[in-house]
Amino acid sequence: MKRPSLAALLLAALPFVPLTGHAAALDDALTCKESAHDFVSGLIDQKLIDEKPMRVEKNSINAFWPAHGQHMTAYGFSVFAIVAFQQDDPLFKTGDGKPIARSAYGAVVVGTQGKVQAALDAVGNTAIVHHAGPLLTAIFCQQD
Repeated sequence: MKRPSLAALLLAALPFVPLTGHAAALDDALTCKESAHDFVSGLIDQKLIDEKPMRVEKNSINAFWPAHGQHMTAYGFSVFAIVAFQQDDPLFKTGDGKPIARSAYGAVVVGTQGKVQAALDAVGNTAIVHHAGPLLTAIFCQQD
C-alpha cells in the first residue's frame, strides 16, 4: 500500500482549519534568524503545537499539528501545520532518507504561492516560499 504524501494528508485535514478567533502570529519567527530547535521548542512551550510530530518525511522533515484549539497565522495566512528538522537534536525524529538540511523549519499556510510570496515580498522577508498542495504553501527557512 502506498504511503500518502504529506501534501495529501494536509489537504485531507483542510476543512478542520479554524478560520476565526484569536491567533498567534508567527511572522517574527519566520524571518529565518533562529534554529529549528528554538522555533519548535518555543511553539511547544507556548502549547501552540503538539510536541510529537504527526508525520516524519524521508528527508527528516517533521510535521506538527497545531495543538487542539490553537490557531496560528503567518503574514495573515492561517497556519495549517508546522514543519521542521534539526540534525542531532532529540526533539526531532529522523527519516530514512537524506536530511533536507542541518536545520530547517517553517509553516504550511492556507494560501496560494503567489499571494504568500507577495506578502513576504511586501515586508522584505527572503524565506523560501514553496507550493505544498492545492491552496497550501510552505514558508521555509533552511540553514546548511
